[in-house]
Amino acid sequence: MQIYLIRHGIAADRNAQTTDAERPLTEGGRKKTKRVAQRLADLGVRFDALLASPLVRAEQTAAILQGMGLAARYELFTPLAPGGDIHLWVNWYQLQTYNAIALVGHQPDLGQWAEQLVWGDQGANGDRLILKKAGIIGIKLNPNGNPVGNGELFLLTSPKWLLAGG
Repeated sequence: MQIYLIRHGIAADRNAQTTDAERPLTEGGRKKTKRVAQRLADLGVRFDALLASPLVRAEQTAAILQGMGLAARYELFTPLAPGGDIHLWVNWYQLQTYNAIALVGHQPDLGQWAEQLVWGDQGANGDRLILKKAGIIGIKLNPNGNPVGNGELFLLTSPKWLLAGG
């Protein structure tokens, strides 16, 4: 199985009127995320499942990916919220038979999850893999057993690099 860890697009700054959970994508964030989604579609990337953090910016990113035909639908998945527990996702994963899934969430969590899936742990600071906004990490997982420490990193790209090739 291939999983794609996708960080949400550029979001509005924090302010007194909006909680962190309510911060939407900016117009520029929507445009860049649409361009990234179009590039993925052009490359033939499709997801059997698309899970998103319940925070507005991640949900909007997932809706863009779904709207560009990368997945039939998406669902909110609370463990993808900041500070979420990878083991709740592992429990979900072990019941699935998909070929490709996307997880839309936040940094540093997605980078830390990737570190755990590839190396079995995260660095002392959990900052070996840094994911830019609308960036993507691709990991191939063995469909049998625990995915932690058994992943093979096949993609780590910023949107700037991905879009330069299109």
